[in-house]
Amino acid sequence: MIAAHKVSVAIRSLRIRGMTAQWLYALGLSAILVMLPFAVRLDGRPHADWLQFLGRFHPSLVHLPIGMLVLLPFLELAGTTRLGLREAAGFVLHLALATGAVTLVFGLLLAYGSGVMGATVSRHMWGGIALLIELLACVTVRPAWISGQLQRVYPALLVVSLLTLTWTAHQGGSLSHGSDYLTRYMPGPLQRFFPSASTATDAAYVGSVYMRSIHPILDARCVACHGASKEQAGLRLDLYELLMKGGRDGAVIAPRNPDRSLVLQRVTLSPTDKHFMPAEGHTPLTADEIAALRAWILAGASPTATTIPGIAAAAENADLPLQPVGDYTYLMNEIRQIQRSEGAKLVAVSATPSDGLILRTINVASKFDDTQLARFQRFAPFIVEAELGRTAVNDDCFDTLSKFTNLRALHLEGTAVTGRGLAKLSSLSQLTYLNLSGTKVTSDALVQLKGIPNLRHIYLFETPAEPASADTNRTLRSLR
Repeated sequence: MIAAHKVSVAIRSLRIRGMTAQWLYALGLSAILVMLPFAVRLDGRPHADWLQFLGRFHPSLVHLPIGMLVLLPFLELAGTTRLGLREAAGFVLHLALATGAVTLVFGLLLAYGSGVMGATVSRHMWGGIALLIELLACVTVRPAWISGQLQRVYPALLVVSLLTLTWTAHQGGSLSHGSDYLTRYMPGPLQRFFPSASTATDAAYVGSVYMRSIHPILDARCVACHGASKEQAGLRLDLYELLMKGGRDGAVIAPRNPDRSLVLQRVTLSPTDKHFMPAEGHTPLTADEIAALRAWILAGASPTATTIPGIAAAAENADLPLQPVGDYTYLMNEIRQIQRSEGAKLVAVSATPSDGLILRTINVASKFDDTQLARFQRFAPFIVEAELGRTAVNDDCFDTLSKFTNLRALHLEGTAVTGRGLAKLSSLSQLTYLNLSGTKVTSDALVQLKGIPNLRHIYLFETPAEPASADTNRTLRSLR
């Protein structure tokens, strides 16, 4: 009896030592993971090319641990009746941890090597670190769970790991596809629990050449790599103050000196040069866009100037003073109700109600069609800007838009619009900005815009009407 008791005590002692060693091992690895971002600090500067070469395998590798973690709960549930699957679940957990660690390393190589930084990059990195620490805890606790101890700890850790995986994947998707990657198609009622990203804008400069001619160029060509989500080389170009602040290499705009402005230097390099911008296969700036940037910088790069020599649309037509649209506050209950049901937002231009509303569809773009647009007709007199880019609207949208009598700016880029019905916009006397890029609008359809008295900014990039020929240029000049 005494001998059996001593054996039992010895076994328990070995188990305790084993568990203690596993926890010490897990804590040591966790400490190393937490120290990684401090050892490889993201400074916004590009580093060795071989780091970028290896780092670019990160997007491919990341799918391995994701798939294993999604499979793991099903294996654990099925393992309650089939012991073989429980053993497989343990193997999958260890493999997910190993591949996750490799993926994290390659992700750090990508960010450090390419000089990427920013809030979303940091969140994605720390999410990956937290996930690995949680998986280490799962590996450590799982043997006790199998033996009948700590029955609730392992399942709870597994649930937390899956939630962390979802959040971290969202941050990664935001880097590649935009900040609304996972929330874009979320049903309206759920969106109340997930506030939209910051709506900081350059609203103070509305009506200026910068807002009407320069900002759209930067937004279309540069912000994907130099915006709020992703700051390549520590540079952001989505807001005027940040544009003028520059990045890790210093100022990128030298007012009145285009030749010393880094932005112009990079976009005018040979496309084969490794410093040519925009990089990563994005569409280069056109000759007209480069000319507009040069003229704006030469004139002082002002955010408020309303006319600038060399930018024809701005120089030939002085911007109209903004007309008040009335007080919409009595409709606030209806506005909140339609936002909950449709998902699109009506955002105030400023704290002054008479400055109007902006219709934003970014969270529901692909599902926002002409029927949904028609439901906002009730608020038409107060809408001064409609952001319908990349939505599902087509030429039928002009029936509703013709009722937006105070509309000043209309975004229809990337839609199915062909130009049929453009004449219905002739009632919009305040319309000065129209973006039809990425549509099927032809130069013949532009003739219908002659009835819009103040229209002076028309964007037609990647359309049949893109001003690449003399005939198209003559048509645009006649419209102006």
